[in-house]
Amino acid sequence: MAFITMVKKLTRDGQPCAKCRDVEARMRREGLFDQIDRVVIAQEGDLSSEGMRLAEIYQVDRAPFFLVADDNGDVQIYTVYFKLLRDVLKPIKEKRPSLSDLLSPAPAADFI
Repeated sequence: MAFITMVKKLTRDGQPCAKCRDVEARMRREGLFDQIDRVVIAQEGDLSSEGMRLAEIYQVDRAPFFLVADDNGDVQIYTVYFKLLRDVLKPIKEKRPSLSDLLSPAPAADFI
């Protein structure tokens, strides 16, 4: 199972950057945001913020970006949301049972 970290940038005034805001809104609309295990902030102007440190470690210069760690601890970096959607989010969503599957009536039990 993958562990997904979203790194989003906050501008100097504390607001999410436009792209980060758009991607997060899209994920929420599509019911995919619950697959994000952790959100880390890259604070513009603060190189010591966790998100900025991750951007430096993984040599990423755009936001948002996603780190997907597998069970072996290997990390895949996604800087394009649609690639993350295709490679990671949709396959995870397809594996999970839907709420209607969980709530569908069970076969009638025999009563004594």
